[in-house]
Amino acid sequence: QSMGSERAEKHKKQLQVHRETAASVLQAHHRMGSTATNASNACCFCWCCCCSCSWSGDRREVVQDTQITPTLEDVHSWSMSFEKVMKSAAGRSCFRQFLRSEFSEENIMFWLACEELKKETNKTVVEDKVRQIYEDFVSILSPKEVSLDSRVRDVINRNMLEPTSHTFDDAQQQIYTLMQRDSYPLGRHHAPAHLSIQLNTFSLS
Repeated sequence: QSMGSERAEKHKKQLQVHRETAASVLQAHHRMGSTATNASNACCFCWCCCCSCSWSGDRREVVQDTQITPTLEDVHSWSMSFEKVMKSAAGRSCFRQFLRSEFSEENIMFWLACEELKKETNKTVVEDKVRQIYEDFVSILSPKEVSLDSRVRDVINRNMLEPTSHTFDDAQQQIYTLMQRDSYPLGRHHAPAHLSIQLNTFSLS
């Protein structure tokens, strides 16, 4: 019982450290102001269908990809390789629908956000997008927080001091691995009925 209480206390202290670090990082970036955000029209990172902002890269991807009917060859290739799923726009859209049904859509949302971030070259816009990604997916206060270990969180917090388009590279890789290890096998063998055409064919293998 004593060891259990010690572990609980240690976890509580670690959580407090992460909370304080997150708060200090966000405060520092909020002081940078919102001028760059308004200038770039990067008004939010909500990626939801109700968002009317001009920056919604993966929302557009989902809308476009739902109009694409994958061939049997496409779906068969997805059953062979998670990498092929993620390299295919239609594959990502299909996989995202499955993750939504499993209440883990935030993982691919975060991954897509990191991909978009890496395409950005404007330093000011990069800093703003990094802050938004942190708030949406890394902050322990976010309802869309992704599961990252303490080492990766420490790396992110250091990177946040000088944000770049590669601030979340380690975290993105960890979430990619998580989806590949846990969600992809589940999607192949236990896909819900409403995705039967695309995802149930994963069990071809």
